[in-house]
Amino acid sequence: MIPLKDNIPSHTVPIINYLLILANAAVFMYELKLGPEVIQWVEAHGFIPAAFQQAASAWESGSMTAWAALLGVSATLLTSLFLHGSWWHFLGNMLYLWVFGDNVEDRMGHGRYLVFYLLCGVTANLAHYLVQPGLQVPTIGASGAIAGVLGAYFILYPKARVLTLVPIVIFLQFFQLPAFFFLAVWFLQQYLMSILTASMPGQGGVAWWAHIGGFGAGVLLVFFFQRPGRRPTSSVYWKKKQNGYIRWN
Repeated sequence: MIPLKDNIPSHTVPIINYLLILANAAVFMYELKLGPEVIQWVEAHGFIPAAFQQAASAWESGSMTAWAALLGVSATLLTSLFLHGSWWHFLGNMLYLWVFGDNVEDRMGHGRYLVFYLLCGVTANLAHYLVQPGLQVPTIGASGAIAGVLGAYFILYPKARVLTLVPIVIFLQFFQLPAFFFLAVWFLQQYLMSILTASMPGQGGVAWWAHIGGFGAGVLLVFFFQRPGRRPTSSVYWKKKQNGYIRWN
């Protein structure tokens, strides 16, 4: 399923969401310019669970070298969120962020949304680490943080409708799906894929548990990051719909 847009209008300009998309785009363009050297770049700035585990174990010694190593590896919990492995990886993530991020930022405010996004991304990487602590393949991509945005949207706008492109065999069909259904199916897909790939530990591919961890973090953290006293936009939407004022934006 490919989301194209939702029907919840934003009351504010989603500045942070725009900047996050631009930052991801800038880093990805830089990756393309690196050519073969991009491998070293990804290994240096991607999150490697095995390296994190090793640094965390060495940290117990208390030496300055161990502290510096742990700090450097911990930084990749954030830097990895802005790296992507291909055009499809980048465009797919940015599409989801574009569709769902503006409304979540609208409910949280700019500063809260930025902290929320990064915290979900870090939590997603840690969830991936807990499942595969010995993995030596770099984990990259914004999908863990974006999964947190989806989790927040799931709580804030369950009655919204998402214009969705669904490939059926060789045909493309458009549906207006309830956000609750769309995101529940998305989460179920991540969980089922995590089970199917559980028999292949240590292999590269999609970090399914990062998606699951990010989504779970979003579902929980949204209650702390949404601005108090702000009436849910979804409630306004349904009231306006009854009066015939709502339209797709």
